[in-house]
Amino acid sequence: MAHQTVLIVDDHAGFRASATALLEAEGFAVAGEAADGAAAIAAVERLGPAVVLLDVQLADTDGFSVAERLAATSNPPAVVLISGRDAASFGARLRDAPARGFIPKGELSGAALAALVG
Repeated sequence: MAHQTVLIVDDHAGFRASATALLEAEGFAVAGEAADGAAAIAAVERLGPAVVLLDVQLADTDGFSVAERLAATSNPPAVVLISGRDAASFGARLRDAPARGFIPKGELSGAALAALVG
């Protein structure tokens, strides 16, 4: 598998650390982390990751807004939304979001991410 670069965006440092370890062990290259939407936008501009693993619920905004801002950039990354909550709790917002898909945090794996981003 090609080593895709990933930016992990989540407001919980513990989750970012565990997701980094898990994805790196499964062949992804974690380019960086961000704790909120503003930092995520800046990190994408600075690092140019292929994939953004984006928590739906952030301290300063929500992942849907961040995904829309990233989709409007000249070279948008593949966005995969994540949450501790079930996909059903987001309904149409999740379906309409400019993202490759959704992974519940408890089901995150390199295989699940690779299935969505190729």
